[in-house]
Amino acid sequence: MGYKIVILGASYGSLLGTKFLMAGHDVTLVCRSGTAALINAEGTDVRIKLRDEETHRSFRSSEQPGQLDALTPGEVVPSDYDMAVLAMSEPQYCSDSILGLLRKLGEAGLPCLSIMNMPPLPFLRRIKGLNVPSLEPSFTCPDAWSAFEPGNVTLCSPDPQAFRLPDEGANVLHVGLPTNFKSAPFEKPEHNRILKDLAASVDAVRVDGKDVPVKLKAFDSLFVPFAKWSMLLTGNYRCVLPVGVQPIRDAVLADRDLSQAIYAQVDDLVTRLGADRSDLVPFEKYANAANGLLKPSSAARAIDGGADKIERVDLLVKLIAEQVGVSSPQLSEIADIVSTRLAENQRAAA
Repeated sequence: MGYKIVILGASYGSLLGTKFLMAGHDVTLVCRSGTAALINAEGTDVRIKLRDEETHRSFRSSEQPGQLDALTPGEVVPSDYDMAVLAMSEPQYCSDSILGLLRKLGEAGLPCLSIMNMPPLPFLRRIKGLNVPSLEPSFTCPDAWSAFEPGNVTLCSPDPQAFRLPDEGANVLHVGLPTNFKSAPFEKPEHNRILKDLAASVDAVRVDGKDVPVKLKAFDSLFVPFAKWSMLLTGNYRCVLPVGVQPIRDAVLADRDLSQAIYAQVDDLVTRLGADRSDLVPFEKYANAANGLLKPSSAARAIDGGADKIERVDLLVKLIAEQVGVSSPQLSEIADIVSTRLAENQRAAA
């Protein structure tokens, strides 16, 4: 059967949305009115390179079996959908229109799959032993999540890398690293059934007899998405320097021993929360991948461009580490540098 999925965020969200469309599901992208008008007129174009092919293929929404439309937040009726996907960065959920939609989604009890790096507060409440109120300073707008039952929210690691092309419209997305979305489970069996149905249908898609990269993988562990924390703290957030930025490759490989120590500290934190070592990604695998990451992270580029709010996984990890007794000078330094740069941007914008 085909499902109806509403996705908050039409940029990165269009990647997972296109995979659902290819599998025969209907998708609504929630975005600003101008972008919604563009998508409703022209559809989306997500460009993915298939294995053993040299160039990217365009996967246009108009050519898929599923139906796509785009709406503004106020136009969404939660009862029309089987699942919601949260695909914007955490600070973007603070606008009045999105706050209203989040409240409606929570009150409707709709299962919500987050593909943010930052785990929503209701998901963190599912982790035994965490003092969640003390983690709220790492969120831009913690009250945004007050209407959700924890069991209705799960987290999916957004491992694929994709970006909009500067010379293309807002409905075009280029996939640079076609890895998989890795999801933790919901609490309710009926919600997990939807998640696993979606994953199986995406996995079954073939184009010209070929497998199409970027899968949705459903796991039984709550902690699989947390494997990305070690990568974010070792690479992405260390791209932010006291002055300027650096590529992820340099952040990870300029001092390999230090990077490995930071990576191990975050891995240890995640295992203390309840993860099995099999949930995690070995440092060597990440370090090898870092060789090809020649640009600063999106968080670093945003700060260097003057942003005064970004997702603060760095601060979240620091606060959790302090709770469970594995805090370190290295994790504190990373968060302090990011906080200082954001404060400088806030002062400059005042």
